[in-house]
Amino acid sequence: MKTIIKTSNAPAAIGPYEQAIAYNGTLYCSGQIPLTPAGDMVEGDVADQTRQCLENLAAICKAAGTGFQNALKITIFLTDMADFQNCNAVYAEYFEKAKPARACVAVKALPKGAKVEIEGIFALEQ
Repeated sequence: MKTIIKTSNAPAAIGPYEQAIAYNGTLYCSGQIPLTPAGDMVEGDVADQTRQCLENLAAICKAAGTGFQNALKITIFLTDMADFQNCNAVYAEYFEKAKPARACVAVKALPKGAKVEIEGIFALEQ
């Protein structure tokens, strides 16, 4: 059974999608851009924006009863691969022990002028 996951501790969807969907023991989180839960864009460098994206994912995971220790696959979208090292440094703080599979790709642009967007797939606690 498909379950919609929503939390006020992460920004509401800015389009026709859900924050996350839980299905068959797996949580599929939509891409998170660096919006605060109130919907304000985090200004600053890619490190600040990466941190907000990951905080948003953490809040969604918590609402679903899981966490980063159960991350299976993370995808990072950057508008400039020159930001890879700074993004990666923040990312490493959140995934010190349980490192998931990951991809990082460059894209031409992201919604609301974001420098980074991060999505993830997580196992749900059984």
